Amino acid sequence: MLGPVILAASRSDKMRRFVSAAPGTKQVVDRFIAGETVDQVIPIVKDAAAKGLEVTLDVVGEDITTVEQSHAARDAYLELIGRLKELGLGKRAEMSVKLSMFGQALEGGHELALANVRPVVEAAAAIGTTVTLDAEDHTTLDSMFAIHEELRKDFPQTGCVIQAYLFRTEDDARRLAAAGSRVRIVKGAYKEPASVAYQDKAEIDKAFVRIIKILMAGEGYPMIGSHDPRLIAITQELARQAGRKLDEYEFQMLYGIRSEEHVRLAAEGHRMRVYTAYGTDWYGYFMRRLAEKPANLLFFARSILTKG
Repeated sequence: MLGPVILAASRSDKMRRFVSAAPGTKQVVDRFIAGETVDQVIPIVKDAAAKGLEVTLDVVGEDITTVEQSHAARDAYLELIGRLKELGLGKRAEMSVKLSMFGQALEGGHELALANVRPVVEAAAAIGTTVTLDAEDHTTLDSMFAIHEELRKDFPQTGCVIQAYLFRTEDDARRLAAAGSRVRIVKGAYKEPASVAYQDKAEIDKAFVRIIKILMAGEGYPMIGSHDPRLIAITQELARQAGRKLDEYEFQMLYGIRSEEHVRLAAEGHRMRVYTAYGTDWYGYFMRRLAEKPANLLFFARSILTKG
């Protein structure tokens, strides 16, 4: 039951100040956040490529309160794409974006987010890669899916994310599992009410498996976002039953978590993509990683109690 408490803390300015000032915070944050700048994340992309891995890059930051901040977020992604182009890394790295970072929650936010994300998607396509729209809390999803549909008219490779804990997701998966689609399935990491989401881990896992079946039976490209060995094994079996080749779906895991498994899956011939976040506004992202796995919270608690 710690997860909901941590998710609530992720929106607390008081907790943000406490966590940021704690002496062990940097040690733990560095485990999940690849750096604060493009220059710090590029070597990680190169290292992943050398290991046969691919990456999806997320410039962290969701607390956007002005139009100017939303434009700055857009420009941060355009800078990243420019660096990937210079280094010839476009085909090894895609981008993940949260539309809240592009102003979705502001007045006129739907149109603003679409206007901000379109040049990012266009620039990504120009260097041979693509963008996936991350899912956020359930109140934002209709807007996200509408923007996804609009972008796919010109950039059909644009992906989106669905979350297993939401009751609506099986229907969303059926609608999205069409030819040419790219869909990432994750369990979900936002605090959602019982009226819209499963609260029990076992029920979420069951929903995750049902959704994988839907995606594997469809004509799109499933992207399985999980670190759970059991769900990974189930995915492999469902892919086999659906007659899918190893390059017709992929696994995705977070930077800093189960790194040996990243390499093992790639060595077996699977497409393995590492979700790699970077940037200075790391707090919200970091707290959701703690909420997802109690072991992460224990690691952090031990660190903040260590002086120096």
